[in-house]
Formats: sequence, structure tokens, C-alpha cells
Amino acid sequence: MTAQARKQQLRQSIIAGRAALAEEIHLRLSREITARLLELPPYREACTVLGYMHFGAEFVSEPWLQQVLRDGKRLLLPKVNIASRELDVYHVEDVAAQLAPGAYGIREPRPECCARLERLDEIDFILLPGVAFGRDGARLGYGGGFYDKLLARFDTETSGPRRPSLAAAAFAMQLAEDIPQEATDRRVEWLVTENEIIHCAAHDARSAK
Repeated sequence: MTAQARKQQLRQSIIAGRAALAEEIHLRLSREITARLLELPPYREACTVLGYMHFGAEFVSEPWLQQVLRDGKRLLLPKVNIASRELDVYHVEDVAAQLAPGAYGIREPRPECCARLERLDEIDFILLPGVAFGRDGARLGYGGGFYDKLLARFDTETSGPRRPSLAAAAFAMQLAEDIPQEATDRRVEWLVTENEIIHCAAHDARSAK
């Protein structure tokens, strides 16, 4: 089986399992993840945070986004650029008023009332969406490559060694082993589930020894 076929098989399995969660369990697990996410050291130290609006049976991110604003941090959210097939990033001050359904039905910033971010090196912390994650930081997305392209831009549009911390929030049932990885795939440094905070960078270093 090819790497792409293995990825698609894993996507289908995890998405189906996630969708089968009862609503009350889905919301409870999301609250538990949010509580852990807010205690994450790189989040607490960050001034500018890039998050995302959930859709479907993903971790419910909106309460965390609201807390980002209450914590006095600068909140950024992505918007799909259909023409370029990439993500544009906007500064959002009011999640309820400044978002509207966009590509794929996901709520996105409204450009007429949000300022677009021009310098990626202003971002301190990124919460990445995904379907499956490994304890070593491996991430399986939805297959569109939008976030891989965004992260690749840090290598060409920023100067110096400064890079944002990369984290993900997921239900424990989204953890998987031996996720196929390609050259364009980026690993997360931190993974937060309802049960634990996993420092993937440390885990990966131990695995390599």
C-alpha cells in the first residue's frame, strides 16, 4: 500500500470514529482539552496566536479562541485564498462579529473588517488542525496541503532563527502510530489531548537515540 493510500485509510478511520462521539462527550472532551491547552507553556508565553475555527466533529476551538482574546493576546485566524490555494492570515478582535462562512463552510475572517497580517514572523504560537497525530509530532491533515504551504512560508518570508511554537489539540482517539510522513510534512512540538500534554519534540528526540 502506498503512503497516500495509507494516509487516506487512516483519515477515513479517524474521521468516522470522531464523528461517532456522542455530542455530550464531544463537548466534555473539548472542554478538558481547552483547559490543558491554556496551561501550555508556549501558549502562556505567546503574544500573538494563530488558531482556527473548528468544523464538523473536530475539537471545539471557539471557547479557546475567546479565551485567547480575554488573555489579552493578539488573535489571528486563517482564510482560504481560493485563487492561490493558500491561507491568508487575519487579525480578529471579535469572533462572533468578524467571521462568516467561507470555503468548505468553515467560519473565516471577513476581510472588510479584519486586518490582514503581512509579517509571519510576528506569530509566536500556532494551533494546527488535523485528523491524526503521533506522539513523535507526526501530523495527518485533510489532504489539502494548506497548512504545509503556510508553514513553508516561514522558511522564505522570515529572517533569523525565530519560529513559532507548533501545537495541536486532539481527542485521544486521534492518536496513531506510524503515520506516513513526506518531505513537505511538518511535525508539531506539542500535542494536547483530554488526558495529557505530550511534548513531541522531546519524545522524538528520545526515539532517535
